[in-house]
Amino acid sequence: MATKKYTVTLPEELAEEIRREVGSGGFSAYVTKAIERQREQDRLGELVDRLEKEHGAVTEAELAAAEAERRENERHFTGHHGVDDVDCPKAS
Repeated sequence: MATKKYTVTLPEELAEEIRREVGSGGFSAYVTKAIERQREQDRLGELVDRLEKEHGAVTEAELAAAEAERRENERHFTGHHGVDDVDCPKAS
């Protein structure tokens, strides 16, 4: 990806905190990742808005079911089992 130098204004304390953590050579990469992540979040928000306009808002029951499915998938694919699953063998 081509790059171009831009001047942005950041709170000094924040910029110095990041620079201490990543070093001066990692600062631009850190800021780039942060902007990319924010852009992804913005696009996801736009998608959610469009889908909710077309199909209606997601209900609390649907959210709960999706979260339960996500947790189950995570347990299945990582081999982690909850307290109630102590005697279950890990998936191979």
